[in-house]
Amino acid sequence: MLKRLLQSLKNILKPIKSQVMTDLDAYNKIKEGKAEILFPKEDKVFYNPIQQFNRDLSICGIRAWSELYQSAGKKRNNEGEVKPFINILEALSASGLRALRYGHEIPLVKKVVANDFSPAAVESIKLNIEHNQLNGTVKANEGDAILFMSQFRDKPEFHVVDLDPYGTATPFIDSAVQAVKNDGLLLVTCTDLGVLAGSAYPEKCFALYGGTNIPGDATHESALRLVLSMIASTAAKYKKTIEPMLSLSIDFYVRLFIRVKTSPIKVKEHASTTMINYHCSGCGTTYDQPLGRKIQDEKTGRYKFTMARGPPVGEKCTFCHKAMHLAGPMWAGPLHNKTFIDRVLQLSKSLDKEVYGTTDRIEGMLTLARQELDTPFYFKPGSLSSVIKCPAPPINELASALGNLGYKASLTHAMPSAIKTNAPWEAIWFIMKTWLHHRKEESGKNLSETSPGYSIIHNDQIGKEIELKEYEELFKKNDLYHEIKSLRSFKIVRFQQNPTKFWGPKAKPTN
Repeated sequence: MLKRLLQSLKNILKPIKSQVMTDLDAYNKIKEGKAEILFPKEDKVFYNPIQQFNRDLSICGIRAWSELYQSAGKKRNNEGEVKPFINILEALSASGLRALRYGHEIPLVKKVVANDFSPAAVESIKLNIEHNQLNGTVKANEGDAILFMSQFRDKPEFHVVDLDPYGTATPFIDSAVQAVKNDGLLLVTCTDLGVLAGSAYPEKCFALYGGTNIPGDATHESALRLVLSMIASTAAKYKKTIEPMLSLSIDFYVRLFIRVKTSPIKVKEHASTTMINYHCSGCGTTYDQPLGRKIQDEKTGRYKFTMARGPPVGEKCTFCHKAMHLAGPMWAGPLHNKTFIDRVLQLSKSLDKEVYGTTDRIEGMLTLARQELDTPFYFKPGSLSSVIKCPAPPINELASALGNLGYKASLTHAMPSAIKTNAPWEAIWFIMKTWLHHRKEESGKNLSETSPGYSIIHNDQIGKEIELKEYEELFKKNDLYHEIKSLRSFKIVRFQQNPTKFWGPKAKPTN
């Protein structure tokens, strides 16, 4: 009888096993990090292999935040032990790979919620939770991301909220800043750089981000500052402030790591950390205009907040006399927290490169971001030389000249062969004019008298107050020269290798 019973059970389980095997045949296995997902062959759920860099970086960023969060004395009991406590929300989960990796790879993670509006995506996430044996850690949720996050506005639930949408993240920010806990981490991706960093849709850029971008070299930094300004303005409505920990322009998107803190006092600084920008339509000169002032009383040490003074320039450019245009409002504060970057770099160097395939690029981009000056914006020497019609000075020689005038200079992660400096534009154009005059036989020719370059070359007021006049002294090699040269010779992986053809932004999947 027992034999017949076992045979009956075998007959029952056989078609079930066959069905499971048939279902698995409809999937490809994809391994990334410590997670493995079953990916539908019919491609109904979004997966983009080039985003491994984004996901590897996010793992490092959350781990760095967690270590800093703990070092501040949070989440330790009387014995100094730390139990799993981190709650993470991936609000727009798609394939669920990111959430699965968080479940596998973030120490002290307690719960990861993988939310998506697509029923097909949610079913795929559930299947992969089972496949990765993460039932106790990762939970799939089907729902509208905005409505889901809005449930936690009175009692924030998540230490980390990750927004990685198709296009702009703007519609999700209001509910996201309310769902993240005090001192929590908000991760934001925006892929609409045609709007954020282009010149064709200023009206759409203003509608989505509350400002317009800067044309020319620095457009990718202005994209970062526009997103940060939008998030800061949204957070301020709820008595919250933001601190950018890391702000990167990467390939076809921007990625930001932002600490969110409830602080009505710090909200008062919102105007003084917001600016508009004046940029010349002729030579590219820029001026920053804060929208508020923060003044410290010398006796009491207290701060007073007043209206800003301006404008910093007239209707016409000081140097080439062409029309000045406006950009912004946008974020005026630092883009990065160096302590955070140091922690991320430390973590990335300890990772197994077989598991984390993009650590070289993480180290390259963050090394550049770490040394960036806080001052906005960068420019390319070639752009300046094209104005006055001369060969472009090597970037390390330009940096050396800036250093000899007493100013700082750095490279930028956002654009190769570009430089940032705290020098005023008068000093920059003085250096360029000195460079040009030293090469008078091959430079400055064929300039129309109405051109910006002609006006700059014949503007005797540029550099009038600068004492260091001789070319040899101005371009004498110094520590800044060698620092910039060393960074440029260091093998830095700035751009991800293409894993497949047509690897860029993909269309939003159908349900």
